[in-house]
Amino acid sequence: MVEKIAQHLTPQEIVAELDKYIIGQHEAKKNVAIALRNRWRRMNAAEDMRKEIVPNNILMIGATGVGKTEIARRLAKLADAPFTKVEASKFTEVGYVGRDVESMVRDLTMQAVNMVKKKKKEEVKEKALLIIEDIILESLIPPIKQPAKQSAITFGMSNEQNEEDVELNNKTRERFREKLRNGELEQRKIEINVPQSPSANVGVIGPSPMDESSMMNIQEMISGMLPQNKRKRKVTIEEARKILLEEESTKLIDMDEVKEEAVWKTENLGIIFIDEIDKIARSNKAGGGADVSREGVQRDLLPIVEGSSVNTKYGVVNTDHILFIAAGAFHFSKPSDLIPELQGRFPIRVELEKLTKENFYQILKTPKNSLTKQYESLFETEGVKLEFEDEALHEMAEIAFNVNAEIENIGARRLQTVVSQLLNEFLYQIPENRPEGDKITVTKTMVQERLGGLVKDKDLSRYIL
Repeated sequence: MVEKIAQHLTPQEIVAELDKYIIGQHEAKKNVAIALRNRWRRMNAAEDMRKEIVPNNILMIGATGVGKTEIARRLAKLADAPFTKVEASKFTEVGYVGRDVESMVRDLTMQAVNMVKKKKKEEVKEKALLIIEDIILESLIPPIKQPAKQSAITFGMSNEQNEEDVELNNKTRERFREKLRNGELEQRKIEINVPQSPSANVGVIGPSPMDESSMMNIQEMISGMLPQNKRKRKVTIEEARKILLEEESTKLIDMDEVKEEAVWKTENLGIIFIDEIDKIARSNKAGGGADVSREGVQRDLLPIVEGSSVNTKYGVVNTDHILFIAAGAFHFSKPSDLIPELQGRFPIRVELEKLTKENFYQILKTPKNSLTKQYESLFETEGVKLEFEDEALHEMAEIAFNVNAEIENIGARRLQTVVSQLLNEFLYQIPENRPEGDKITVTKTMVQERLGGLVKDKDLSRYIL
């Protein structure tokens, strides 16, 4: 559970964990770390105060690609908390055709259900595998049932003879069980019954305010009412285990318990990241026309962020203690352009720093999931060792920084374009044309040769970089 993880991680330790993946942005990390620790503090506070302590929602202000989404996503992973990301610009005011704001709470609850189901299935996995073993044995060596005394006489079979057959069958089954456990029969084909869910297509005539999530819920409900058919399928024993594991583990878990725990997780540990919130702010308060629904979306968001009850297919979810992290570039508007009530629900404001050349260099070199490490892993699958010289990393960082400054600033995402442009030719040539010694060393000279021309040609770099 999340509270157990948070209990052992102080805010400083949470920041240290985030530092493994995100370069810089200390102030933002510090505030989200405090917010995460406060959840454990609230759940351990006196019972009469527990409901009164509300989360300090955070508004992150910064250009694209500086790490806003990554901070929120990594925080959720660190906390083992349900997390969903939504874009405020995709919502429309109630009465318009489009996505309604309550759908983000339904999405979050779905994430929580999937998390809890995964955990519960892991708990019953051993039991499910034993059941699957019996199903596979049934297909390989069907058991001989002991017939009634009268039936044995009718078919001219003595009870002693039948008992011998049953005993021989049992011994054979046990030998095959041992072979199964030793992995000797993995490629042998057997026939199993696979559930085949009926497809229920729901059509809506005319305009409808229902979003995609609601439509899927209705389709799932109708599918659940229809009888489930099964079809026979011939697969290897290895494949059969994978196919049957999902079905058998689902049978073993209590879905009512899953729903109850998921709703609790959503209400107490859920994190909703609202991106592009600046797109629903009105820079010109006197304006109208196409901007008329922006304030409407804000007013629809307000009760969710303030705390309200939302109906989901898993039960009613209260949003009082869900942590909301909003983010926006605010290039053409400012946080004060949001309606005052919504501003008040995001008391913690953090301005993320612009990335420097040194930041780009560190992003390429330091994080556990850095781009350079990702590409090293890709080349390793082909038996090729990829290495980056330090000077090459500095050169790549400088190119990315300069292109951002001269064309359009997309933050650290520019590094992905630079690295892929640098290494794509190698990825195309391998494995047919392998490098000498199965090793590629990326040098400063190589970076300049492959990318220098693109950077100088501004028109070309606009399209390629």
